[in-house]
Amino acid sequence: MHFHILTVFPEMFPGTLGAGVVGRALENGIWSYDVINIRDFAINDYGSVDDAQFGGGAGMVMRPDVLGDAIDSIKNPGQIIYFSPRGPRLSQKMVREFAKNPDDAVYTLLCGRYEGIDQRVIDAYNIMELSIGDYILSGGEIAAQVFVDSCVRLVDNVVGGGVDATANESFEIGGLEWPLYTRPSVWRGQSVPEVLLSGHHGNIERWRKQQSDAITKQRRPDLIKETKK
Repeated sequence: MHFHILTVFPEMFPGTLGAGVVGRALENGIWSYDVINIRDFAINDYGSVDDAQFGGGAGMVMRPDVLGDAIDSIKNPGQIIYFSPRGPRLSQKMVREFAKNPDDAVYTLLCGRYEGIDQRVIDAYNIMELSIGDYILSGGEIAAQVFVDSCVRLVDNVVGGGVDATANESFEIGGLEWPLYTRPSVWRGQSVPEVLLSGHHGNIERWRKQQSDAITKQRRPDLIKETKK
C-alpha cells in the first residue's frame, strides 16, 4: 500500500504515522509514502500556490495550474482523494474497501489549504472528495493521517492479534464496542462484572452483545438505523 501526499507542509509527515503499530508497519515495509511539496510547483519565487476567488468572497483558493503540475509529477497517482467537507463521511465500511487489496493499492492524498482548491482540478482528474467528519480543519494533512492510519491498521500483520483484533471493534460489529476491563479485578472499590470472570464464553458473548446494543442505542442510534437498511 502506497500513499502519495500532496501538501504545502511536508514537515507534518509522517507525524503520528511514524509511531505505534502503523509506524512499525512503515519501518517493516508493509506500507510506504512519499511527500510532494506543492510549493515546488509555485508560480513565482515567493512560493505562491493560491489566488483570490473569481466572483469575490473571503479566503484564497489553491490554483489549478499549480495543483495540476504537482499531480502530473506523480508517475502512478492511483486514486486521487481530496479531503473536503463536501465529500461523504469516511466510515469503517469505506475504509475496508480502501484497504481491500493492499498489495496493489495506491492513493494520492491532496491536502487542501486556505478556502479550498479550484473546482477544475477536481473535475479534470476525477478526484474523490472525502470528509472525516462534520467540522472544519485548517488543512487536509490531519485528515490524510487519519485516512492512512485507518487503512493501514487493517492490513495483515499490522495490528497484533490478527483478524480478530480488528473484527470486534466499534463500527465493525454493527454498533459501538462493549465496555472493556483488565487487571486488577477490583480498582478503587469498583469490580469487574462477574460474568467476565466466569469463564463461560457463551454468557460472556451474550453480555457483550447486550452492552453493545444498549450503548449504541443510547449514544449512536443512527448506527442502528443504518444496520436495519
